[in-house]
Order: sequence, then C-alpha cells, then structure tokens
Amino acid sequence: MKLAHWMYAGPAHIGTLRVASSFKNVHAIMHAPLGDDYFNVMRSMLERERNFTPATASIVDRHVLARGSKKRVVDNILRKDKEEGPNLIILTPTCTSSILQEDLKNFVDRASIISDCNVIFADVDHYQVNEIQAADRTLEQVVRYYLEKSHRQETLDQFVTDAPSVNIIGILTLGFHNRHDCRELRRLLKDLDIRINQIIPEGGSVEDPKNLPKARFNLIPYREVGLMTAMYLNKEFGMPYVSTTPMGAVDMAACIRQIKKYLDTLAAPILSSKRVDYESYIDGQTRFVSQAAWFSRSIDCQNFTGKETVVFGDATHAASITKILAREMGIRVSCTGTYCKHDAEWFKEQIKDFCDEIIITDDHAEVGDIIARVEPSAIFGTQMERHIGKRLEIPCGVISAPAHIQNFSLGYRPFLGYEGTNQIADPVYNSFALGMEDHLLEIFCGHDTKEIMTKSLSTDMSLIWNPESRLELNKIPRFVRD
Repeated sequence: MKLAHWMYAGPAHIGTLRVASSFKNVHAIMHAPLGDDYFNVMRSMLERERNFTPATASIVDRHVLARGSKKRVVDNILRKDKEEGPNLIILTPTCTSSILQEDLKNFVDRASIISDCNVIFADVDHYQVNEIQAADRTLEQVVRYYLEKSHRQETLDQFVTDAPSVNIIGILTLGFHNRHDCRELRRLLKDLDIRINQIIPEGGSVEDPKNLPKARFNLIPYREVGLMTAMYLNKEFGMPYVSTTPMGAVDMAACIRQIKKYLDTLAAPILSSKRVDYESYIDGQTRFVSQAAWFSRSIDCQNFTGKETVVFGDATHAASITKILAREMGIRVSCTGTYCKHDAEWFKEQIKDFCDEIIITDDHAEVGDIIARVEPSAIFGTQMERHIGKRLEIPCGVISAPAHIQNFSLGYRPFLGYEGTNQIADPVYNSFALGMEDHLLEIFCGHDTKEIMTKSLSTDMSLIWNPESRLELNKIPRFVRD
C-alpha cells in the first residue's frame, strides 16, 4: 500500500464493497479497524441515492487483538443475517486487518453452516491488487459461486433464448456516469431489437447469475470491471463477449458491427428476416442523432487547429477520449496516460497511433510534472488533473474516475452511445477558448481588469495611464485603488 496525498484507485476492499452494494439484498461486512470504514459516507455523498444497503464494519480493536476475531466475525454475520435477511453476505478484510493474518475463510465457512443466507469470503489479495482489480475479481467470484451452486442443484438453465439477447456486465455503484451509460445502452439495444437478459451487478439480484448463460452474448462497456466475468462465461459456457467500448462515433460503429457478427453467427435461420439493418442504423444515428460528427467539421472547431491536450484516466476512458480527440475532432494529443498499470499492454496498443507520448503511472506528481512541461491548451483527466489544471491555470474536463460530486450529475449525461458523443463534445469544446473569443478580444483590444481594479468593467473616466503613473498605481493596494 502506498500512502500519498492522492490515490487514483483506492484499496482493494473498496472494490469489493462497490460490487456488493451494487447487488440487491447483498450485505458486505468489513473486518477493519476504525478509519477503514469510510465507504458508506463516500457512497451516500457521491451517489445521492434515496436508499442503499450500507456496509457493516466488524471493528478490530484492542479486545480483538487480545482474544482473536473468530467470535466477533461470526457473531456479526449471524446478527446481520437475522436483522437484514440478505441473500448473500460478503466478508472482506482490509489492508490493515490483513496484517493480523487471521483465517477469515475458516470463520466464513463456520458462519455459513449456521446462517440462513449464503456467506462468501472476498478472495482477493489486498496487498497485490487495487480497487479496480478487486471489483473485477469479486464480481467474477460471485457469478462463479452462484453458477456452480445452480449446477450442483441441477437448476442451471443453459437453453439460449431464441430471440437475440445480451447481458450487460460491469455497471456498478460509484462508476463514472455508469447509470447514465446504462440507460443509453438500453436505448441502443432496444433500437437493435436485442433483448436485455441481465444487467449485473448494479440493480441485479444474486439469483440472476444462474440465468446469464441464456443470453446470446455479453457486452462489457468498461474494461475495468466485468472482463474477468466475461472470460469465465466464455470458457465455461462458450459465450462470446463484446468488449469494444461504444464511446465515440467510430467505436460505436465498431461495437455494433461486432454485435452483428456474433448474432449472425448464432442466429437461427428462421430469424434471418427479422434482423436489423445495422449499417443504415449506424448511418442515421451518426448523421442525425449524434451532432458531434457534424460539429467537429464546423467553423466553430477551427480554433482547435494547433491546440495540444493531455489525457489521463482509467484505461477505458483515457483510450476512448484520446481516439475521439485525435481521430474525430482533429486535436493533437501530446500525452495520454492511465493509472491502470495492470492493463498497460492493451492501453498502449489502443492509442499508439493517436498520441505523441504514453505514460503509465499512478503517481499524480509525475502526471503534474508532464502537464507543466507540455503546457497544453486543455487537460482531460480525473479530479486530480482538474486540481493540477487550476494550479497551472489550464482548463480541464473530467472524463474519468476518480471524480468529485459534480460528476455524479442528477441530469442525464451519458458518455456511451450516440447521445454520449454529444455529451463528450460539449466539455471538450468548452475546455478550449470559446469560438472566436480570442479574435474578438484582439479586435476590442482585450481587457485590462487585471491592471486597474474598479467596481465595474466599464468606467466613465477618460484617464490615460502612462507607464510612470502605472508604476505609482501598482504601489497602492487593489482594494483601495478606487
């Protein structure tokens, strides 16, 4: 664990808690000392939900250190089973409590015999993985647990639906615009006449995974969470998956064509007459629903010529935004980076032709030094890059988690789908000097409000300040210059 002023990805137990709290009627218990139980506050502040199931902290204190954790952990599991009646309880240690090297798996096995609900231990290495990796692993573990349970009970339904169907995997709480993206994906799939079989984990039940094999294929919107689950389903049930992120007009078309390829391969002959004309759909959506393609060729975007940017974020959003800026809007990307070091090879392969420099790091100071060296016209990154931009007086658009509460908007702001292309184009354009702003300032001789402080931008005084008088004026504090 690295202690720092800022961490792009939190500790592993946060990823486990995000997955657990995304499912319906699932309760998470942290085996943690005081100080590690901030998840409930963070989620209630950012997500602003009416109702959600809070995680419970099984506190490690001096009594636990003296007597051991077995009784407290088992008692907390049984108590929550009785109070909440959940379908599943997930027990997770934290980095701090892992130092004790207690056999929590054994405690869980004991509690599962006594309790009425299912109980599992979050099987992640809290010293080797971060929040993102832990969330991906925990989701795969929950899906595997329930599929294997259904297989043992001979209740597993592996009959694939006759109509085209899909599972959306990886929509979870505290994700960057995940809920808006999910709504946009629902609209897209409805237009393509594809039935949604399951959406997990956000809003789904842990009883749903047993129905996952009924879908024709799986759609993974973000590489960070859901990819391990898709690989497991592909290995065990032969289910293909689409992992092309439908962000930006070009990748949207690529994603839809990939979906069509799988559906054409798996489709029954009787359904051939019902297939959607995907090419005409792509053309119509790109030209008439998405305004970004037209807007990027308009005169308003000519001020992008010669402008440089720096992009930084998680692998999915940083790669997609880089390709949108360079390929669809004609903006030079001087440097692109990600803090997802475990996905570095895929990231480099995706953006090698769209930027001048690639950086893989989780050190915010290193990112800040690069931005200061490049001196870009705009930054597109996380909340930390926004802080760096403020210090350097460079505008920044937030395009990736970690993000502040302002990026968990109440309004509809998807990043995926054709509506997402419009939502992305707005902050990109607004992060630069607006339209002919610089040109108009030159025509009207700019403004001098930094040099002469008055209570209004306009003044009736016709004084002409020569260099000598300006030197004298600078000796007077601004708040008394009037």
